Amino acid sequence: MHITVAGLGVSGVSAARALAGLGAVVTVVDGGDSDTHRTRAAELAAEGISVRLGDAETLPPGTELVVTSPGWKPASPLFAAAAEAGVDVVGDVEIAWRLRGPDAAPWLAITGTNGKTTTTQMLASILSAAGLRTVAVGNIGTPIIDVVLGDEKYDVLAVELSSYQLHWAPSLRAHSAVVLNLAPDHLDWHGSMAAYAADKGRIYEGNTVACVYNVADPATEELVRAADVEEGCRAIGFTLGAPGPSQLGVVEGILVDRAFARNRHQQAQELAEVTDVNPPAPHNIANALAAAALARAFGVAPAAVRDGLRNFRPDAHRIEHVADVGGVAYIDDSKATNTHAAEASLAAYEPIVWIAGGLAKGATFDELVARSAKRLRGVVLIGADRALIGEALARHAPQVPVVDLDRTDTGAMSAAVREAARLARPGDTVLMAPACASMDMFANYNKRGEAFAEAVRELAAESA
Repeated sequence: MHITVAGLGVSGVSAARALAGLGAVVTVVDGGDSDTHRTRAAELAAEGISVRLGDAETLPPGTELVVTSPGWKPASPLFAAAAEAGVDVVGDVEIAWRLRGPDAAPWLAITGTNGKTTTTQMLASILSAAGLRTVAVGNIGTPIIDVVLGDEKYDVLAVELSSYQLHWAPSLRAHSAVVLNLAPDHLDWHGSMAAYAADKGRIYEGNTVACVYNVADPATEELVRAADVEEGCRAIGFTLGAPGPSQLGVVEGILVDRAFARNRHQQAQELAEVTDVNPPAPHNIANALAAAALARAFGVAPAAVRDGLRNFRPDAHRIEHVADVGGVAYIDDSKATNTHAAEASLAAYEPIVWIAGGLAKGATFDELVARSAKRLRGVVLIGADRALIGEALARHAPQVPVVDLDRTDTGAMSAAVREAARLARPGDTVLMAPACASMDMFANYNKRGEAFAEAVRELAAESA
């Protein structure tokens, strides 16, 4: 089969190699033509895979299927050409689903605007604690095609899926799945909030055991109601409050299950303590409940939920405690690249000196500031679109001191930390949760977080 792979990134290279290994005639197309692109192209050419650089719009002659990398927009000219030629366009997740064997491991699938990676890693930790052979795959960094076609056998997969991946995966049918939350994001790609939500909701289609939703986010429950699932598949809610039947929740500091307990109408099964969740911020407890719900849907025992949560350590730059300096805690949540994530982070601390700003990606900040104003001791603004946050602060938190750093060089982070330290008092938290993307000042959110941590360490060394 003649297959065109769109994109020379991690998932594109993985798909190209997998398909070529199965006998397909593969051509990879990419609009870039940098040294990195040429190096990757040469590596693939050595394996018999054709690569066309500098032209991402023309459909190669003879193409019978297009496999796209997740980030390519549906309106891309290449896909318009494919539609005109009657050629299907699918993603790497769809290919992985089609290529799995008859004894393939079931998929427990996770999506949402925020918290996907943490929840997926929590789930993998819980499944491992239960003695199951598992791995976290998908949008989390490990291409799922590599796992599906690899030699290692698994009992179950913890699969993180982005809205992009779900858009291009029409055949996916998970064992159980969760939409953690929904907030405006990537609307330039999807075209509208309704289209974005619909792509997220695809994760529930054909579920066999459980569709897990967020009780605090009614839009996620609506997606469950709209889904066409297998007979007997259950709707399972998670909540930070006391759970009702068919829900998981929290009672007096205990994570409890009233969905899979034997007598769920009268009793709740204890799973873990809130202190077993690292860190025990409200949104992270919600992530833990979602992971626990998927694990319980797969038949995992309560003790494994507890042990898996205790063993879990979050990735860097996700509400990561860097240091205490002068009685002030410094927290790195550089991964909070949108307002929804930043609001969850701000809800975990009080009082706060907030470091915020970067690329807004079309976001507005009035709702975030209005909801978080009472927690703010002060704000330090950085980045290209900091004025948007400053204007929201002027409208909804005029009493809060604001430092506007009129610079976007990488050294601005050190200045931001020092300004935050000046505003903070013992017992406060300096929280770097930018609510914006990082690319105006840094290569990615990791580099931004590293700059913050380095600035905090410098401050600590001077205070020692």
